[in-house]
Amino acid sequence: MITQDYRVTIKEMPVELRPRERLLKEGPQLLSDIELLAIMLRTGSTGLSAVELATVLLGRFGGLKQLLDVSTEELSEFKGMGPAKVAQIRAALELGRRVAMATAWDRPTIKSPENAAALVMEEMRHLDREHFWALLLNTKNQVLSREIVSIGTLNSSAIHPRELYKAAIRRSAAGVILVHNHPSGDPTPSQQDIDVTKRLIEAGNIIGINVLDHLVIGDNKFVSFKARGLM
Repeated sequence: MITQDYRVTIKEMPVELRPRERLLKEGPQLLSDIELLAIMLRTGSTGLSAVELATVLLGRFGGLKQLLDVSTEELSEFKGMGPAKVAQIRAALELGRRVAMATAWDRPTIKSPENAAALVMEEMRHLDREHFWALLLNTKNQVLSREIVSIGTLNSSAIHPRELYKAAIRRSAAGVILVHNHPSGDPTPSQQDIDVTKRLIEAGNIIGINVLDHLVIGDNKFVSFKARGLM
C-alpha cells in the first residue's frame, strides 16, 4: 500500500525527466514554468522537492509574471525559502525583465501612441508609485533614451520643467513624449495631469523642444493626450 506521504525526489526521477537534464538536452523553451523555477531554486525544502516547492510558489502567487511583484519578505515566508533561494529567484526574474527591456530599446521609431506605450507598458504598469518618465526623440522620431524625471507617491509625482528639459538638452533631443503611470490602474488623466502638461508644453516651446504627446499608463491600458485632444 502506498502511504499518503510517499513522494519522489528529483534525484529519484528518471534522468530524462529531471528539469535540469531536460533543459540541457531539449532546450529551455520546452520546459514548463514550474520546471524552470525548480531549476532556479536548485534544491527543495524539508518535505518538498524543488519541483514541488516551485509548484507551491506559482500556485500561491498565480504565475511567473506575478512573481515580479512579490517582495523579499513575502517569498521568505515560505518554509525552505532562505536568503539564497529568494535572491536567486529575484535576480533571475529581474534579468528576464532587463533582457526584455533592452530588446525593446533598440533605437525604436515612434509612429503612434501605441508604439510609445508598448515601450513602457510592461514595466510601468507594475510600479506602486507614480513615476514620470520622458522618451527623448531625435528629428526622425527615433528614441534616444528613456529618462526617469521624477518618482512620486502613491497618487502624485511632482515635476518641474527644468528637470525634464535638462535631460532633453543634454541628449540634443528634438522632441519628447511625456509618460507617467497611475498605480490605481486607471489611466484617466486628472486635472493636475492636464495642468502639468500645459506648463511643460509652454516651457518646451520657449526652448525649442516639442512635446509630442503625454501618455498616462494604467494596468495594460493607456490614455494619449494627443489622441484625446487634450494638447
